[in-house]
Amino acid sequence: MDSELTTQQALNAWRDALVRSVRGDGPDLSSRQMSLLLTVYLVSDQHTVRGLAGILGISKPAVTRAVDALSTLGFLRRAPDPRDKRSVLVQRTVKGSVFLSEFAESVTESISAVS
Repeated sequence: MDSELTTQQALNAWRDALVRSVRGDGPDLSSRQMSLLLTVYLVSDQHTVRGLAGILGISKPAVTRAVDALSTLGFLRRAPDPRDKRSVLVQRTVKGSVFLSEFAESVTESISAVS
């Protein structure tokens, strides 16, 4: 059996996972917030606002607003950079890890349902 999803199946799985997320008790993250959160968790590196802005191709103020929102939710935290006192690192949290693990499970269930 071919394990690749068609475009339609992939979009339906993503839509289903998003609908579950919106209907759930958790926060309704914007695409920018989710992209930033996934980047911090999946791209191995020490992240700064400047670095995240470069990776995502958006402005530093846009990254700052997204980090502010995600920090308020407890999904990310800021910490001083010990190598550069002018810089602040954007770091993972346990709560953010749990949120993404649950979202990943929802995506996996959605993929299984459409394939």
